[in-house]
Amino acid sequence: QVQLVESGGGSVQAGGSLRLSCAASEYTDRTHYMAWFRQAPGKAREGVATILPDFRSTIYADSVKGRFTISRGNAKNSLSLQMNSLKPEDTAMYYCAATEYLPTLILEPSEYNYWGQGTQVTVSS
Repeated sequence: QVQLVESGGGSVQAGGSLRLSCAASEYTDRTHYMAWFRQAPGKAREGVATILPDFRSTIYADSVKGRFTISRGNAKNSLSLQMNSLKPEDTAMYYCAATEYLPTLILEPSEYNYWGQGTQVTVSS
């Protein structure tokens, strides 16, 4: 089982920035597809961003495009999410997710079978 651990969440003022990190198990022996999701209270979990196994191709939700950047982390099997120009609407629990199968819908939560515990992001106005 792939283990995922998120970090970097916190509380910031609107317009501020946070950088989230996701550390994955070092004992993977197959290609995994990874993405960031978020879930606000009372709302469904939604896709935020993903980076394909080539670590170059990226896809973003329209709501974060131009503000968030997903990238490969410095450590092996890690990802980062740079979040700039944060808005109160970005307040949510952010999750790193992975799957060993090529997703049909790459930002669809049900396509992913490995999940971290989440890291809280709170943006105040």
